[in-house]
Amino acid sequence: MITEETKKDIINRLRTVQGHIGGIEKMIDEGKSCDDILLQIAAVKSSIEKIGYFLLQEHAVECIIKDDKDKVMIDDVKKLIDSVIKFTR
Repeated sequence: MITEETKKDIINRLRTVQGHIGGIEKMIDEGKSCDDILLQIAAVKSSIEKIGYFLLQEHAVECIIKDDKDKVMIDDVKKLIDSVIKFTR
């Protein structure tokens, strides 16, 4: 289950992405260069990936640790997820 704090964080991140997408639409309407548009699309893609990684990390902490909120275990799970993410890139 996603905590309220995590939910707010994810929604804020998604709203930021929505703003960037609106900016890309405006760039297309204004006839900006393909290079500039592609750069912004890459930034949106990166932001979406970060949201996914954040959600994956939070999910892993909630599912693996469940009721035991051991700080060391939480840090270990986060490190494991970070390692998996780095390996799969």
